[in-house]
Parts: sequence; C-alpha cells; structure tokens
Amino acid sequence: MNYDQLKLENQICFPVYAASRLITREYQPFLEKLGITYPQYLVLMVLWEHDGISVNEIAKKLILNTNTLTPLLKRMENQDIITRKRAEEDERKVLIHLTKKGKEMRVAAASIPEGLLGKIDNKQFDLNQLVELREILNSLIDQLK
Repeated sequence: MNYDQLKLENQICFPVYAASRLITREYQPFLEKLGITYPQYLVLMVLWEHDGISVNEIAKKLILNTNTLTPLLKRMENQDIITRKRAEEDERKVLIHLTKKGKEMRVAAASIPEGLLGKIDNKQFDLNQLVELREILNSLIDQLK
C-alpha cells in the first residue's frame, strides 16, 4: 500500500487549519487594543447582531459546546463586556446582554475587517475571491454540521 492518502500535502484539513491559525494570528494586534481574544470577538459579533440571546443560541451560531463557551462568557462578564441573566420565563435559559462597554466596543471593532484585508496582498487575492472562498467554506461547514 502506498499511503498517499496520509500525506500532509494531500489533506484538505491541513490548509484550512493552517489558514485559520494564521488569520487568527493576524487579528491579534487589533484585538489586543480592545483587550479581548479572538473567541471573545466572535461572541461580540454575534451579540452586536443579536443582543440578548441565550448561551445555547450563541453556541449554535459559533459551533461551540456550551461547556466551552461558559468560561469564556464568565471572563467577558468579569471584564464588564456582557451580563448573564436567567430568563424569567425559563430559569434554565441564560440570556447574554451587552453592557455599555460591550456596545461601545463595536465602534472600535468596526475597522478590524478592513485592517485585516489590508494585510492580504490584493494582487494575489481580490475581494471577490475572498467572498467566494468564504461561501465555499460556509457550504463545507453546513455539510459537516
């Protein structure tokens, strides 16, 4: 047996993994200015779009387990970025709301996507190609969920 299927160069998972790590690394200088991590940034993006949703809804949108998300949310609450409150109609449900600080962070974060795009050589990739790549990856994610 030749085992070509086990060569790193033949894997789809490795370039996706490596690209994800490298892109996340490029976000760090922007996020350090806000005092947050990349996973916290993802939570904030969800909340800027849908403030006051449950932990389970955030976990679903970010494809995370709630036991991974809960410590992250606790840290964000300690940073006064969010509040966590039990829903009145169902105390098993925890709702996440942005604080004033969390809402204000949106203004500072608005320039992050453009800043990240500035780090990508637009001679090699144009915006349409990046949008197409995002759509392809979203289709792959939908199939794998």
